[in-house]
Amino acid sequence: GNPMAVRLCNLSPYGEIELQNVTIGNCNENLETLEEQVKDVTAPLNNISSEVQILTSDANKLTAENISSATRVVGQIFNTSRNASPEAKKIAIVTVSQLLDASGDAFQGAAATANNDALTTLIEQMETYSLSLGNQSVVEPNIAIQSANFSSEDAVGPLNVRFSVQKGASSSLLSGSTFIHTNVDGLNPDGQTELQVLLNMTKSNSKACGFVVYQNDKLFQSKTFTAKSNFSQKIISSKTDENEQDQSASVDMVFSPKYNQKDFQLYSYACVYWNLSTRDWDTYGCQKDKGTDGFLRCRCNHTTNFAVLMTFKKDYQYPKSLDILSNIGCALSITGLALTIIFQIVTRKVRKTSVTWVLVNLCISMLIFNLLFVFGIENSNKNLKTSDGDINDIDLDNNDVPQTDTINIPNPMCTAIAALLHYFLLVTFTWNALSAAQLYFLLIRTMKPLPRHFILFISLIGWGVPAIVVAITVGVIYSQNGKNPQWELDYRQEKICWLAIPEPNGVTKSPLLWSFIVPVTIILISNVAIFITISIKVLWKNNQNLTSTKKVSSMKKIVSTLSVAVVFGITWILAYLMLVNDDNIRIIFSYIFCLFNTTQGLQIFILYTVRTKIFQSEASKVLTLLSSIERRKSLPSVTRPRLRVRMYNFLRSLPTLHEHFRLLETSPSTEEITLSESDKAKESM
Repeated sequence: GNPMAVRLCNLSPYGEIELQNVTIGNCNENLETLEEQVKDVTAPLNNISSEVQILTSDANKLTAENISSATRVVGQIFNTSRNASPEAKKIAIVTVSQLLDASGDAFQGAAATANNDALTTLIEQMETYSLSLGNQSVVEPNIAIQSANFSSEDAVGPLNVRFSVQKGASSSLLSGSTFIHTNVDGLNPDGQTELQVLLNMTKSNSKACGFVVYQNDKLFQSKTFTAKSNFSQKIISSKTDENEQDQSASVDMVFSPKYNQKDFQLYSYACVYWNLSTRDWDTYGCQKDKGTDGFLRCRCNHTTNFAVLMTFKKDYQYPKSLDILSNIGCALSITGLALTIIFQIVTRKVRKTSVTWVLVNLCISMLIFNLLFVFGIENSNKNLKTSDGDINDIDLDNNDVPQTDTINIPNPMCTAIAALLHYFLLVTFTWNALSAAQLYFLLIRTMKPLPRHFILFISLIGWGVPAIVVAITVGVIYSQNGKNPQWELDYRQEKICWLAIPEPNGVTKSPLLWSFIVPVTIILISNVAIFITISIKVLWKNNQNLTSTKKVSSMKKIVSTLSVAVVFGITWILAYLMLVNDDNIRIIFSYIFCLFNTTQGLQIFILYTVRTKIFQSEASKVLTLLSSIERRKSLPSVTRPRLRVRMYNFLRSLPTLHEHFRLLETSPSTEEITLSESDKAKESM
């Protein structure tokens, strides 16, 4: 609920906390009722101002409606026609400072409300109020206001007025951190200056001027500029007491850019002012000037609310090329997968196995993924030369309003690679699931014929479903962010060509979560369940429905279990163990994960190709032949005909080889079935 009372605290110029008096609120009031009360010209503005300040003290709970109501009430308190007391206005300044701590989304909602001019009205009222403080200042954590009254100096007023904001011990504005100097020659920033404004009043007859500093730009909700970083975009307002039509003062400004220099480089900036008519940033009458000593300099020929809209380029620390372990593992996997595909296709009729189609598709998807991973995972932007963020290198002639405060070099090729990696890895996991489903049908259902058109059905699932997932993911992201030239980074990372890692507050909206982690987790859970079932009921237990009575050793059962685990993708569970917070443990699991999964193709080659009798028999013949050739190098004329004869006999013998169909050829523990039963299963497919 709403707080019953509040006690504010301020920071002294020395960074010490100073507590103020307790203010007790009325539990029967809310911002909506106060908005209605303030419309009455006889309403007690002091009480209303205190109540609004109490109700907005917890900025985290403020909604768009709360902000709209609060700004309307505060705007009425600052309205000169209402003659609110100075105390009521000072309390209202506290309220504005509290509002600026609310979320950016809440302010966007308030600004998007139809015919809502509350924010614009408040900005105008704050400008007017800045002229009424005499030579005093009001400083709150998120807003500072200071006036200069020089009616007693001379008949025409000072030539120049300089307003400075000094850096403090914290990111908040501190009391005593703002200064006004009159009759100065120009700007004079030093190492402690955060921003400085020079009001040139040579042609002005004004007797007073005022300045307002906003800690952030939440009151200024732009339709063209979007701030994605959390870097503070300070807004500075300068105003004289001349009529709007007679405003003749010009402004020079310097800003000290404040950002994370470790991770970002300053790319460019624009000198802008807030156009109250269009309710957006504009560059009319403003231009960039050459800065010095790390300051950004602007010049405008009018007074109003000014800002420097900075754009940053993230200084990505691109990862080094794949390490030796990854390169060797991927190379072995690529070779093993290619040989497995060739072997499975060439010897399919001889082996008469019904699992060939699933295994071949699994190997094809895994092979393509490994090739894309090795040759495409690195972003080519890492090889581009970039500037060091030197202010002197910034183009001073270009003063266009930027679209966002962070820019990235587009790389459509990297986006395409990320989409292909996304697709083929999903295809691989889908075929892992289909392999598990097929073995479940064949083993747990005791070799009953598979459904008709089973091969066509699983092919559509294996290659079609991942394509739909990737297409929907890219389509949704593009439809939501297509107008943003950097929409690609909502789908992929910049460091590598892979799916974007979600921000801590955006996990539920992440494409990595819904289009990869969730479906892969479901597949792994299903595969683990089937793997356990097959291991218990088939691999490690005699099945009376099978015809074989051959005893199988424990070692062969272990190898058979590993064979099933590999095609089910069980080793990918290690990826979840890499999420632990302990760095040392995470590194250990990272190496184990890399070892098992980069060599998955090699494991399949060893377990499903090398261990088959056909491969071993023919490999033995080839090795014997090569050995014979080596011994007979001295008789090349005899060796060549014999080699041709041996190869001819080898090729001729392939169609006549006979071997009982094994469900898992590499695993003697999965008992054999007769050739006639295999043919029936094949016909049912």
